Amino acid sequence: MSARGHSGPERTPVPLYIITRGRSRPADRSALDPATLVTARCAPRSGMAPEHAAVLRLCGRPLAVAEVSARLDLPFGAAGVLLSDLRAEGHVELREPGAARARSGDADAEIALLRALIDGLQRL
Repeated sequence: MSARGHSGPERTPVPLYIITRGRSRPADRSALDPATLVTARCAPRSGMAPEHAAVLRLCGRPLAVAEVSARLDLPFGAAGVLLSDLRAEGHVELREPGAARARSGDADAEIALLRALIDGLQRL
């Protein structure tokens, strides 16, 4: 089933406002980077929304938010709403890409990023 809302044998589309419960932004107001990695912390449970279960099935291994959006055939914003819900419930872990961690002031991440940059430049 595509989370974009194709369900049942007749594949009737489900409007995005139903999938996101009318929200256009994540509940926690966080901005997700397309490269943020998503990892499921648990398996889908019975009674869970089909879209949430689809995300958990996809993210057994780390997967970028942009890839989750593409594989579920959802706009990036709608995928962000679903991921925010799952994070709030403790079902997924979201990890920022290295460059974003460096911008957030993490000194170790900044040093690692600079070392990687220097290594890449030296290989040129």
